Amino acid sequence: MPANLRRTTLTERGMQIAEKRIPAIAAKAGHDAYWATLRHTGAVTVKTANGQVVERRRDGSVTVIMDLPVGKRVKQGH
Repeated sequence: MPANLRRTTLTERGMQIAEKRIPAIAAKAGHDAYWATLRHTGAVTVKTANGQVVERRRDGSVTVIMDLPVGKRVKQGH
């Protein structure tokens, strides 16, 4: 092991704190990947937004591809 690295023991509390950050880190990674795709390839991405399937281009323009059917809401536990 290099001299400038040292191992530390992760406590249960430290692990719980780190685990709580996972959703935010994953969301940021997905968001960054989405924009990197547009920036680097100039490609079009397709996603859902406000009940529609839309096509987004690098220049920020949006084209509606189709309206999505209204989903059925289900109460939790049913």
